[in-house]
Amino acid sequence: MEMDAATFETLVIDELDALPDDMVQGLDNVVFVVEDRPEDGSLDLLGLYDGWALTERERYGIGELPDRILVYREPHLAVCGDEDELRQEVHTTLVHEIAHFYGIDDDRLHELGWA
Repeated sequence: MEMDAATFETLVIDELDALPDDMVQGLDNVVFVVEDRPEDGSLDLLGLYDGWALTERERYGIGELPDRILVYREPHLAVCGDEDELRQEVHTTLVHEIAHFYGIDDDRLHELGWA
């Protein structure tokens, strides 16, 4: 599947806007970033939470840079066959990475079906 960066970013914003309010209202000092690929250039990683989970924020200091939720365009396009599948996968990635902000680990996400 192919999609330019601007169109993909718009799709990510649309999916973020579609998430339940109670899921996103608690996000504090978090930015969403769309990049083509992870730093290692692989296509294996769809998204990444880069920061301190809410459950570990006691380590957080004043003036901390925002945590980041990264969504990778090329890996998503590599695993999706059409736009509906892409929207679903981006939605799942957003929920997964936001869950990490709230302190939910990968094992629990697997149990809940979000990994």
